[in-house]
Order: sequence, then C-alpha cells, then structure tokens
Amino acid sequence: MAEVIDGLDLTAMSKSYRGTGSASYHPAPLLGLLVYGYATGVFSSRELERATYDSVAFRFIAANDHPDHDTIATFRRRFLKDIEARFVKVLLLAREMGVLKIGTVALDGTKIHANASRHSALSYEHSGKIEAQLKAEVAELLAKAEAADQTDIPDGMSIPEELARREDRLAKLAAARAKIEARAKQRFSRELAEHEAKLAAREATTAATGKKPGGRPPPPPVEGPLPTDQINLTDEDSRIMPVAGGGFEQCYNAQATVAADSLLVIAADVVQAPNDKQQIEPMLDNIDTLPDELGKVDTLLADTGYFSAANVAACEAAGIDPLIAMGRQPHHPPLSERFGPDPLPPEKPTPVEAMAHRLKTREGRKLYALRKQIPEPVFGIIKSVMGFQQFLLRGIDKVRGEWSLVTMAWNMKRLFTLCPQA
Repeated sequence: MAEVIDGLDLTAMSKSYRGTGSASYHPAPLLGLLVYGYATGVFSSRELERATYDSVAFRFIAANDHPDHDTIATFRRRFLKDIEARFVKVLLLAREMGVLKIGTVALDGTKIHANASRHSALSYEHSGKIEAQLKAEVAELLAKAEAADQTDIPDGMSIPEELARREDRLAKLAAARAKIEARAKQRFSRELAEHEAKLAAREATTAATGKKPGGRPPPPPVEGPLPTDQINLTDEDSRIMPVAGGGFEQCYNAQATVAADSLLVIAADVVQAPNDKQQIEPMLDNIDTLPDELGKVDTLLADTGYFSAANVAACEAAGIDPLIAMGRQPHHPPLSERFGPDPLPPEKPTPVEAMAHRLKTREGRKLYALRKQIPEPVFGIIKSVMGFQQFLLRGIDKVRGEWSLVTMAWNMKRLFTLCPQA
C-alpha cells in the first residue's frame, strides 16, 4: 500500500502548503495513514496518532514520525477533493497491472449511519409546539421583568439570561423550520412533475387504445411541509432511513458500481434519498467521466429498486445494456422455466420490452444471477471486516469524500489480493 501511495502524484497537495511556520508533514505519509487506517478499521484521528506509536505497520507508513491527531484530522478535511481525484489513479494502476477489466458491472447501495443520532431529529409538528412553548415562556419572563419591583424573583433566576437563551432557541427553531419548508417546496416541485407525467401517460394510453386505463388516477401531491417532515440538528444533510433488520436510523445511502471480474469499485457516490430509483443517471454520469484507458462498461446489473422506464432508457442512451429486475424474482422457479427454450424476441420492442426479453433468456438469467455476488461482498467486507459502519464527517460533501476514501482503501486492499493473479 505504501508503494501505491508513493506512486501517486501528490504535487498539488504539496504545493498547497505555505512556506512559513513550522515544518509540514509530506502528504504521502498522511494519506498513507488514512488509507491504511480505513483498510484496517482504524478511522479516528486519535486512534491513528496512537497507532503510529503502537503499530509497526503504521510506524513504517509514517516513516517513524508521529503526526498529532489534529494534523491528521485537518489533512483529511482539507484534502478530501484531492483524495477523491486519486481514486481514479488507483483504478488506472489496477488496469496497468492487468487486474481490472470493465465490462459487466453491478450497481447497488447500502445504508451507512451518519455521525448524528436519530434522537437529534426535529419534526415540523414538534418544532411548532416547542416554538409556541418558548414564546409563552418569553411572554411570562417579560411580565416578570415588568413587575420585578412588586414581586420576588426566584433565587438563581436571571431574567436577561433566560430571555437570551429562549430567543436563541427560537432563532434556531425558525432556521430549522425554514429549511424543512424549503425541502418541502423542492419535493412538491419534483412530485408535481412526476404527477403530470403520469397523467400525460394515462392520456396517451387512452388516445392510443380508445379505452380508459384501469385504476384510479394518481392523487396530486400535497403542497407544504408534512407534520412528520424532519431535520437533524447535528447533521442536517443526513436523513432518517429504513435499515436492514427493521427500524429507522439517521443515515446516508452509499452507492457503489463494482466491476464483475475483480470486485473493484469503479464509481462511488453518496445520496440522501433512501431509495435507489433516482441513482442510475448520476452513476452513469460518474462512469462517463472515467478515463478511456479503463475501458467501456457494456452491461449494468441492478436490483428492482433501480427499475424505471426512464432508467432503462438512460442506460440505452449511454450505450450500456441494462439488466435491471422489473420485480421480485421467485426463489424456486419451475424446471420448465429454468431449462426451457428462450422466448422469441418481440418485434420493434421498446427499451423496457427488450430488457425484459433479455432477462428471460438463459444468458440473461445467468448474467443477472451474478448481481448478488458482486456488490454484496464488497459492502459486507467494508462494514464487517474493515469495520466501517458510520461516517466520521458531517455534511453531504464531506461524507462523499469520506466514502471515496473508504472505497479507495477497499480497492487497494483488493488490489493486493489480486496481485498473484496479475
């Protein structure tokens, strides 16, 4: 791992240091400490500092220096974008070594806890109740202040301090409610566009068939914040999401596109939406920015959470064959279905119909069956072996940088596993 870090071009990081003050650490050992730490389950800056004294491996990477925890934490925050750029450099190295082949890839997401408790979340309804209570208390304190000469003030009470404390909380509540209202406005605009698209599709079906589509028309979206809309006071970019095993936690949705042959992550992202429906197009954009030397993605595998006609069309437009499950697959299909002949292809199929046919062929079923064994082991090792189950940083931009650091550490770990095959 140290050899890989030494082979990366860190000139931009080095030049960003000023030439005054005490001597600075070179970025190579600091980056090496972070990557090796994330690969071995040592994440916090204090633990990394302690490891430079206690661990031979960390002492070797740090060149027997001992950067303090504040230096390590500042380096991580300051150079997150530069670290993200080095992610692709590791992929290019893997390509040169002959262990990375981009052809078939699988996309999946996993919930990772934010550095915030769900108990720090504040709902729009509850914030209104607290606001009303605080305003009543402010009025009571002002009344006490006016009658201070005629009544006794309880021991230990300072009316100016109590007023200042409540006014500060009211200002924070107002800011939180304004952010919830802004999110609700964005959601309404998005849902209104989706609602109009659904109505247009129903009208097009009626015009084409002369029959009214079955089922009720989709209800219009509700404008304004809902009582249950929440914001987290510790990390406002994180969201309450359902997690495996049941229940809800304050999380981010981490996305990864994994190469089938090597299990190397070729593209990564972090989103705030708990579902994956809107994540195909952003990930296609990430794949499109990869250098041409890495090769071209031919087939994209994804589960039913990513399925929509728009997502299938986006893959086709990008020149990628999608294999996205259109619904839950039965666990024990009959023998006639498993070993029967492939169905005849439809005439002039739409992108969705063409994909549905590929999923029914033997080759398509065999290829899609790889989906679970491509990204799932990567997430399992990152969470259970490397021990990364919660982000340390806060805010969507910093969390994205940290996820790039995690996936880069995984790629290096995987790279040296693949080395004997190179």
